Amino acid sequence: MITQSELGGAQSNIIDLIKGFKQDYDVHLATRVEGPLTESVKAINVPVHLFPNLVRPINLLNDYRAIQECLSLIHVIKPDIVHAHSSKAGLVARLASCKYQVPVVFTAHGWGFSSGNPLIRRWIALLSEKLAAPLAKKIICVSESDRQLALSLGVGNQNSLVTVRYGISNINTPIPIANPAKDLPRLIMVARFNEQKDQYTLLKAIAQLSNYPIHLDLVGSGSSLEACKTLAQSLGIADQVSFLGDRTDVPNLLAQSQIFILSTHYEGLPISILEAMRAGLPIIATSVNGIPEEVVHGKTGFLVPRQDVQALADALKTLIQSPETRQRMGEAGRQKFLQEFTVEQMINETRTIYEQVLEKEYSQKSILQKLLRI
Repeated sequence: MITQSELGGAQSNIIDLIKGFKQDYDVHLATRVEGPLTESVKAINVPVHLFPNLVRPINLLNDYRAIQECLSLIHVIKPDIVHAHSSKAGLVARLASCKYQVPVVFTAHGWGFSSGNPLIRRWIALLSEKLAAPLAKKIICVSESDRQLALSLGVGNQNSLVTVRYGISNINTPIPIANPAKDLPRLIMVARFNEQKDQYTLLKAIAQLSNYPIHLDLVGSGSSLEACKTLAQSLGIADQVSFLGDRTDVPNLLAQSQIFILSTHYEGLPISILEAMRAGLPIIATSVNGIPEEVVHGKTGFLVPRQDVQALADALKTLIQSPETRQRMGEAGRQKFLQEFTVEQMINETRTIYEQVLEKEYSQKSILQKLLRI
């Protein structure tokens, strides 16, 4: 169960989980509306259920109705486990599951109370997650950084919190397209245009590299897209930046690129970086949350402080000027991906959690039945 059916890391994670478990489990998907996620899931013959009232903003009437929608579905399909993703779906699922005593596994794809979020949102998220944490049998954090943050703030405990980092399929990556001017690499960032991502800082850094005729591809769409286009114009770099919108051929775009960048305010464990590592690209990324668990500074890429234009420009300059460094870091990043971030590893770790939850649930029911007979 997840709130949004858009393109995104959490949705990609759900698709991989469903594909990994559909042979051994009877799997259903619940979300708010039709979208790329539901299309992908229907294509592999997994049932989809829509909760029209499952909206992201806090709305007591809609939230109550979403809980009722969830209750109705639980009553019909009688799941052994509800696996909820994202804060709103996680809260609704945990509240609804109480009535039927169905165990809930909740995956937090980055905490709403992480630094970088607006202060009011952080406080609301922290309060709601503290109250809802006891209602989940297991809380999966996608990075150890997120797990430690939750522990430090009293969200969950050592028994309920567990880290399962994302994994993605090791597809045959496209052969990189030849780049005759290897000292003038093509840059790419794949991310939604919203308040979480920070294309603004990247555009300002590009403007500082006027001596290098580089080109930047920005993949994605969202509320801040037009503002970024305006900024590129005002900085005089519009001809160096392509706004490509949402794309389904990201592996091919990565194969045409030489440097991957993720400039952001906060993250869980971005899948876009894993895709770039799989493609053998060096990474420049903001050093927040789980990103340092993916990018080894100085080995697979460079980590820079949040909203630091100069640090980002300096890191870019280093990789632009050194094809050898790009190749060395890209190869090291691909090896790290193969060792730590495959989909098989993620599926196995998640399966273990399901089995632990079910075993404990059946054991408790057995004990209760024996006590009732006595």
